[in-house]
Amino acid sequence: MSRGIVALVACQIGLHACMAGMRIAIPLKALSAELSVFVIGLLVACFSIVPAVLALHFGRFTDRCGFHRPMRIAAGLSVLGAFASMSFTSVLALIVGASCCGAGAGFGMIAVQRTGSRLCDDAATRLKVFSWIALAPAIGGLIGPVVTGISIDGYGFAVAFGLLTIFPMLTLLSTTQVPHEVGGNTVPKGCRKRSGQSSLAMLKETGLRHILLINLFVIASWDVHNFALPILGHSRSFSAAEIGAVFAAYAAATIAVRMILPFVVDYLPQRSLLVSSLLVVASVFTFYPLMSDVWMLMVGAGVIGCALGMVQPTIMTILHDVSPQGRHGEALALRSMLTQGALTCLPLCYGLLGAYAGSAIMFWLMATALIGGAWLATRFSANSSLAAELTKPPSLEKSNV
Repeated sequence: MSRGIVALVACQIGLHACMAGMRIAIPLKALSAELSVFVIGLLVACFSIVPAVLALHFGRFTDRCGFHRPMRIAAGLSVLGAFASMSFTSVLALIVGASCCGAGAGFGMIAVQRTGSRLCDDAATRLKVFSWIALAPAIGGLIGPVVTGISIDGYGFAVAFGLLTIFPMLTLLSTTQVPHEVGGNTVPKGCRKRSGQSSLAMLKETGLRHILLINLFVIASWDVHNFALPILGHSRSFSAAEIGAVFAAYAAATIAVRMILPFVVDYLPQRSLLVSSLLVVASVFTFYPLMSDVWMLMVGAGVIGCALGMVQPTIMTILHDVSPQGRHGEALALRSMLTQGALTCLPLCYGLLGAYAGSAIMFWLMATALIGGAWLATRFSANSSLAAELTKPPSLEKSNV
């Protein structure tokens, strides 16, 4: 199992590194071609639009076919996107590049998360696995932009796009180390589309509805942090390096806590971890706009990074527990669709709110929403079997992960 989990993490690192590099290279290429700001915004939106629209279809496809065929499709899309951008002749090539790479990373994450959960026998192991998997976007987000920036400065855009194709190719290589599902090519009953069995019908499950709403609060919280922090720093007359240092503190804390979490999760009840993390972020957001020094914001960003870094693997574990049997990929796809939709719409809302009310109100409203999310997390007690799973510390039995 250890080899399979490492391979899953490597698969997602390859796809996310390609996508993260493309998110830098495509706007820069558009700027060098003197395209309008509107076109650049459209190109950036293309990274999220396709996963949001097609995620549910891909989730059902993953439920039917297992891991390997969907992951090969995801990696193929990423390679196609980088090649299309490398042969840039029109805006359409960049649109294809952004759409394919965004779809590849989004679809690949669904396959990785679903397979990771199926390799586990209990909630304790599952939380450890999701903690390792959560490292992949952070590592990929570090490698991709560094390689892209150095390549563009030294050799130009064509070489940069060409190098980015290597990452999804390494993903294809890593898939050979992931074990095949038994009966992966058969269609489970829960995956067949029947009357009254649409994906949105799953939201009738109270636990699933609550955890998806909590997930939206978490996504919105780190998105508002990324959006409002530069505005807050500019109002404090901070330099670009100082604002960058605050972001670096957040990223470093997120990576560090996700590396530590697998070793301490045996002693942490999942629901308590979820509730306390949401309340910690809400508390920091309450005081964040009042902090006047860079070091204070760095400490606050570090605390936020630690808390949100612990929340995401916990959410993924609970999502598996409350998903209908045989439809875990579809539930993950529903989460991906809502997440990508939020990432497309929320910046517009933040821009309107910040323009009229300032950055502080965004943090305070988000703190209120997170308190509501913490209250929702306590509502899992309404389901006795799920509550028992979430409130007890995971088993201390030794696992292979």
